[in-house]
Amino acid sequence: MFRCQPPSRGVNCGIFSFRLPAVFFLLALACIALLNPGKAYPMTPENLMVIDFSQPEARASWQIINDGVMGGISRSEMAFTENGSGIFQGVLSLENNGGFASARQSGRSIDLSKYHGLQLQVTGDGRSYQLRLKTDNRFDGVTYRYRFTTEQGKQITVSAPFADFEPVFRGRIVPDALPLDPAKIVQIGFLIADGQAGPFRLEIEWLQTF
Repeated sequence: MFRCQPPSRGVNCGIFSFRLPAVFFLLALACIALLNPGKAYPMTPENLMVIDFSQPEARASWQIINDGVMGGISRSEMAFTENGSGIFQGVLSLENNGGFASARQSGRSIDLSKYHGLQLQVTGDGRSYQLRLKTDNRFDGVTYRYRFTTEQGKQITVSAPFADFEPVFRGRIVPDALPLDPAKIVQIGFLIADGQAGPFRLEIEWLQTF
């Protein structure tokens, strides 16, 4: 057995013997403790489900805004399945200076400042989409976007860190805009503007924080 004698005249630990004053022995133990602290894990809040389409409130207050506001003829809708998912779908047209379709849910006020970003589980069609957030309820103005690309018919999980959202106004980066403040999110939406005419379909299972 490995035993250490009291360090009054030195240290005798089994097969090892050290002739050190007691004070040096205690200092050595203190240094070991400092170099090998107990492992500490930061406390993080649990994931918060932001949109669960199986709940009635997640299906309410969706507003469709397409390129018709500038003369385009794209069409879109937000539909819902019996399995509890939401489907952003429609037909994108490039005619009449068009080229975008979107759906947004307003009337919310969410403080997500304790989290790093948003995750969404989606099944897409191989096209590129945008997750969009706003910190005010104005119809127009700066929007924060996160772009992601789907895989045809494959369910994927997309992670969108708040730090990676870009401030845009009518599709253009606003270089002097403030970064996204996750404590002030009041609007969540989806948009397609990938320059490809034709039908699109994005099925969203859920949206939560991470």
